[in-house]
Amino acid sequence: MQRIARFLVCLATVVVVGCAPTPPRPIETKALWHDAHFVARDLADAAEILTANDAMRDYLRKDIARQLRRDGPMRGLVAALEKDSQLKLDYDAAVTRTAAQAFSARQGNCLSLTLMTASLARELGLPVRYRKVITDENWSRRNEMLVSAGHVNILIEASGAEGLNGTSRGMIVDFLPGSDILRQRAITIDEATVLAMFMNNRAVESIAAGDADSAYAWLKLAIAQAPRVTESYNTLGVLYQRRAMLAEAETVYRAVLDREPENITALANLAGVLERLGQMDDAALIMSRLRRIEPHPPLYYFDEGVAALKRGEYEEAEQQFERELARNAEHSQSLAGLAVAKYRQGKPADGQRHLAAALAAAVDVDERRIYADKMAWLTRQKTVQQ
Repeated sequence: MQRIARFLVCLATVVVVGCAPTPPRPIETKALWHDAHFVARDLADAAEILTANDAMRDYLRKDIARQLRRDGPMRGLVAALEKDSQLKLDYDAAVTRTAAQAFSARQGNCLSLTLMTASLARELGLPVRYRKVITDENWSRRNEMLVSAGHVNILIEASGAEGLNGTSRGMIVDFLPGSDILRQRAITIDEATVLAMFMNNRAVESIAAGDADSAYAWLKLAIAQAPRVTESYNTLGVLYQRRAMLAEAETVYRAVLDREPENITALANLAGVLERLGQMDDAALIMSRLRRIEPHPPLYYFDEGVAALKRGEYEEAEQQFERELARNAEHSQSLAGLAVAKYRQGKPADGQRHLAAALAAAVDVDERRIYADKMAWLTRQKTVQQ
């Protein structure tokens, strides 16, 4: 059975020092690199990840200067980010942009918009703290890969008179639609980790685009930036796996598991590599370990729902999509699948409601466009029927 490689996007592993006697040892990286298999790439925008451009400086000096003077730098900037009439930001999880690219496009994923905010804040002399939000993993598929998107946001701190006189010393800015900041659990992460996350994201996107050389270059930067962040190593394993460098991929996954024995992503990917190497008994042992930790893999019920739709078993499909949504209520593709199942059962009102929910939950601009087109088509059909 072919297994889909898994890896994480926009998610950082942070070692919390507490009762443990010693922190996990870092992964030895020297034996993991295989430069001869890849063409060197000069990643020009790597140095510009957090750099503000002239347009951003003009925005601060001209567009919102009066607001910054009136409300103070921290409150003025946060108000500008929140108001649709000013920056008009759009959430788009498809591409990870630098701070300047996100500002120019007026859109980005959580990481891109967080970097943009940090860059603007720094231009105003405001300290920032990056925050990893503790949340359930949100899995999706991208070019035959399972991808888990975590979530980050940013705390902007006041400075100078604003910090002394204001009622709040800091404000959290969160760009993910529907986020409940007051109920969030989060931990602070350092800038090196955030930069490594960006680089890992770019590597993932390069793999999806078929650009293995750029992916390899981004991963070299990511691991050099934050050697303890295991997600970058897992992405390196996926890259090797997709280049049929199976022994090299196995080495990477085992290095991750030596540090994190219950890392479900590395376990799942290692099992797939062992199967392709013909080591079926070893693969079965790894899968047994994985099932004890994770009885049902990501998107298991979604896949069952899609299969049921193809068989014409619409009630069964409805049940499976609802089970997936019980694990991840904002999985837009399951909401869209549930809409199809409802329509096929002669429940157009329910179908339209779930399609609207899918549109609201989608974090990819192209996906939102697809759902919006379907909603518009259904509205036209309803009008014709009336």
